Order: sequence, then C-alpha cells, then structure tokens
Amino acid sequence: MELTLNNGVTMPALGLGVFQSPPEQTTAAVEAALATGYRHIDTAAAYGNEREVGEGIRSSGLDRSDVFVETKVWVSDYGYDETLHAWDKATGKLGVDYLDLLILHQPAPDRFGKTIAAYKALETLLADGRVRAIGVSNFMPHHLEQLLAATDVVPAVNQVELHPFFTQPAVQAVDTDHGILTQAWSPIGGITFYPGWGESRRNVMEDPTLAAIGHTHGKSPAQIMLRWHLEQGRSAIPKSTNPARIAENFGVFDFELNADELAAIDALDTGVRNGPDPDEARLERFAMVIPEA
Repeated sequence: MELTLNNGVTMPALGLGVFQSPPEQTTAAVEAALATGYRHIDTAAAYGNEREVGEGIRSSGLDRSDVFVETKVWVSDYGYDETLHAWDKATGKLGVDYLDLLILHQPAPDRFGKTIAAYKALETLLADGRVRAIGVSNFMPHHLEQLLAATDVVPAVNQVELHPFFTQPAVQAVDTDHGILTQAWSPIGGITFYPGWGESRRNVMEDPTLAAIGHTHGKSPAQIMLRWHLEQGRSAIPKSTNPARIAENFGVFDFELNADELAAIDALDTGVRNGPDPDEARLERFAMVIPEA
C-alpha cells in the first residue's frame, strides 16, 4: 500500500521503525523486514543505528531505489549550516547519496529560531535533489502554524505519537488541512504497555475491544491497530527486532475493518500522552552530540 505525499512522491504506508533497536540487532531486523516485504525503513540520527540500517539495506540485495529511507535531524544539529551537515552525517552512515524523507525530530520550541533555520536547510536539500521529501516530527498545531508562517515548503509528513489510546485529533486535523501526511510512531500503543506505571499500567494486547475485533478477523491486536492506521490514511512504523513480530506486523493487507470496528477503536482514545511532551525543553537530551559519519 502506497501513500502519495503532497509533492507527488510515493511512500509505502507501512515501514519498519528502529527506535531503541540496539545497533547490534538493527542490521538483522532490517534484513528480515526487507525479506518479508517491507520497503520503508524509518531511523534517526538520535537512534545511533543509521549505519546498521544501511548495512541491512545493502545486505538485502535490493536496489537502493527500491527502499524508502527516512531519517531525522537531531536538535543539536539545528541551524542552517548545521542541518546541511547533518545530511552529510546521515548519508555517510547510511551509505546512500540521497534520502527519501528527512525530517526534524523535535519542534524544540525553546530554540525555535534554530528550528526554522534547520527547516530552511531541508528546503535547500529538497531543491538540490539530495532529499525527495521533507517533514517534521512531534509538531503540535501551534508549532506547525509558526513553521508554515516562516517557510516556503509545506512539510510532507508530521510523525507523531499516535495509537488507539492517544489519537491526537487536533494534530491530525491540522495536518489534513495543510495536506501533511500524519505518520504514527508508537502505532501499537507504546509497544506493549500503556500508560504510566503500577496499577494503571495495562497490556494493550489484552484490550477487550481489540481482542474481539481481532478474533473476528483471525488477527492479533497489533495487526488490528496497524490496519486501523492504514484504513484511516496514516503511515505507521511499528518497531521490532523479532523476525516473527516483523512478519506479523506486515500481515495487515488481507483484511478490512468495517465502520463500526473503526469507530470502536477510535473510542479507546484516553487523551493521555505516553511519550515526552513536545513543548518541554529537554536540555540535556537536546544537547546530545551526533557523531560524524
């Protein structure tokens, strides 16, 4: 299943995410995903595994043009010249001469001037043909409005935390209004558990609504959640290093959810964020230095 971005570039709707995938496991995970049929890999400078993603792509035997490669610029590389150099670092580690999608990892509102300068560098990379599409991640509606007012190219993608328990309707609405594709990270609800700790922590794979819909279709709760994303027009990038899970997550193209099932999944939304708040300044984390290629 392909999605068409606002500049006409097509992108496989389902990709393999490698957030928190240890570098020593990443190459094999990418190889397994590409052997299964994935053609979209999402990584980031901050994940520390771009090099291993590149190794997995080369080991697959596929042509570079057959794999949609997405990565992210980290906050410490924001600024015009710094972000141009971040492209050098990313392509050097990945072993590629262009990127399919390059996005800013955080809005970083405490230094939004540098965020704007970084996005203008993405616009230059796009104009030069060094990237095929550009975008953002974790941008809330107010961040997007500020960005759009100061730049020329509408982001192709906004990658945000999005799963049945946190659906971000306001973000999705603004993305849709501007022709921005919403891409879901943590698409199956915080991997396994959501939300919080202690007694409030529950296994999303045991959610009765998802289990019942899964039983109807002979599918797992994870597959039901991924199908929900796809049918509502989003991109999803489930993460796994387990070959069986990687294959299971790809087994979502042989069934459809009906309107009642989609509505029942929508109704699971709690409005509670599981990941970090994009408006918080995380000074120590933002200062993390991205190594050279």
